[in-house]
Amino acid sequence: MTLWLVLCAALAAGWLSNRYAWWRSPADWRHPRVLMYHMVSPHRPGAKFNGLRVTPERFDAQLAWLQREGWQFYTVSELWEHWDTLPEKSVAITFDDGYADNLHNALPLLDKYDAKATIYIVVDRHDRDWSTAKKAHHNTGELAREPKLSDDELQRLVASGRIEIGSHTLTHINMGTTSAADKRHELAESRRLLQAQTGQAVASFAYPFGIYGEEDVALARAAGYTTAVTTIDGIDARTPRPDPLQLKRIKISGKDKLLAFALRMRGGKRGWKK
Repeated sequence: MTLWLVLCAALAAGWLSNRYAWWRSPADWRHPRVLMYHMVSPHRPGAKFNGLRVTPERFDAQLAWLQREGWQFYTVSELWEHWDTLPEKSVAITFDDGYADNLHNALPLLDKYDAKATIYIVVDRHDRDWSTAKKAHHNTGELAREPKLSDDELQRLVASGRIEIGSHTLTHINMGTTSAADKRHELAESRRLLQAQTGQAVASFAYPFGIYGEEDVALARAAGYTTAVTTIDGIDARTPRPDPLQLKRIKISGKDKLLAFALRMRGGKRGWKK
C-alpha cells in the first residue's frame, strides 16, 4: 500500500510538473508581456471554441492578480513607444476579432481595475465564420453566430479612453493563401476605414490566425502600421529590441485557471510545451 501511494504521488508530481512547469525560471520582469484574448463570456455547453471564451469571473480574477502583483497596463502602441524606458511588470492586453462581449463584459472590468486594452477589429465582421479560412472542417457556424461589435458599440469602446483600436484586416483573411494584391488591399483599406470610423490613428495590426511571412511583415510596414502582433507564444526581450511588426503574445485560454495564468505571466507558457 505504501509503495502504491508513493507511486501515485510520483505520478501526480510528474503530471503537475509537465502541466505547469513550475520549475522553469521566470522571464526577466523587465520584459513586457502582451496577452492575447478573444472573448470574455461564459462557456457554452458543447461549444467548439470555449478555449476562446474567458469567463467574466476568470477575467476579473486575472485583472485583480495583475493589479495586486504591481503590473502596469499599456496599449500595444504605448508599449512600443515606451519600450526602452518601460518599468518592470509592464503588460498590454489584446483582444482579437471584435466580439460584442469586449464592450459588455470586458470593458466594465477594465474600468474596475483601471486597465487598458488593444482590440484588433475585423472590419467586415458580421455573420462571418472565418475559422473555415484556416481549416475547412471548422464549419459549425459557431463564430458566425457569436455577436460582434456594432459600429455604435465600437464608438462606445473608443469613447471610454481605455481602448486602442487595431486592424485585423477587412475579412479575417488567411494570409498564407491570399494574393499579395488582395493582402495589400485588406491591410490598407481596413486601416483607412477604422481610422475614419474611430477618429484614432490605427497603428497596430494583428495577423489573422497568426499566419504570416516576410512578405506580410513588409506589407504591414508599407501600409503604415508601426506594430503588429503574432500568435507566437512567448515574451519578447527588452534588449535587443524585437521587430515591432512581429511581437510575441501570451495566449490566455478559457480553460486556464488562475495558477495557469500566473505561470504564463511568469514564463510565457503554462507548462512544458504550452
